[in-house]
Amino acid sequence: MPPLPSTRRGPAARIVGRVLTCAVFALAGLLFCVSALTARGTNLRTDDSLLRLTDVIREKSGQNQQTQHQVAALQQHVDGLAEQQGQDPADVRRLAALERAAGLDPLKGPGLAVTLNDAPPGATARIPGVPEPGPNDLVIHQQDIQAVVNALWRGGAKGVQVMDQRLIATSAVRCVGNTLILQGRVYSPPYVVRAVGDTTALRAAVDADPYISNYLQYVNAYGLGWKVDQNRSMTLPGYNGTVDLRYARAVP
Repeated sequence: MPPLPSTRRGPAARIVGRVLTCAVFALAGLLFCVSALTARGTNLRTDDSLLRLTDVIREKSGQNQQTQHQVAALQQHVDGLAEQQGQDPADVRRLAALERAAGLDPLKGPGLAVTLNDAPPGATARIPGVPEPGPNDLVIHQQDIQAVVNALWRGGAKGVQVMDQRLIATSAVRCVGNTLILQGRVYSPPYVVRAVGDTTALRAAVDADPYISNYLQYVNAYGLGWKVDQNRSMTLPGYNGTVDLRYARAVP
């Protein structure tokens, strides 16, 4: 019969095998130690303890809202102390006029409320011949809110409010994804823009704005939200954030 193939190893082969086995176990032990030190008792496979960017933004938004309330309370305290010091009545009147013009005081009068919203989930083209929408076609963008705000200012608005905050000269509308960041706070749609002023002029400015007209095409095509309400009387809150400026120049 033919010889069987040899399955046995010599002494040298056995030594090499034992060395390799020991090396493998040593490497595995090292990996376990590194993992333990890195985890420090936590689960490395979960990211529950890691805040996503949106979570960080919302956390900071809550902190900013609390800080703004504190600033408003301190400002009221400062105003009270100033009144107790017996300032010149002319200076007091001048300061009050500047505060009203800057948007620091509440404002009441007739106005418009404009509401913008994302399209409903699963929205498709509602008009024959219109292409099916992409993700960006179904959400509110920064320029949409800015267009409404700018149109209301052009229409002679005495004051403008976005969500629950009054806008001032240094306010900026910014969006991250489909969330609005305004003066350090975060909002989700629907977005409401309110303005006090002549309602006829405000409505005419909104209807004539080319950017809003473009937005309305998406409203008709894909179902984005759009609503304009006229109010005989609305009250806008005064701005209660910081008004510190690093650079400023008087208007001629």
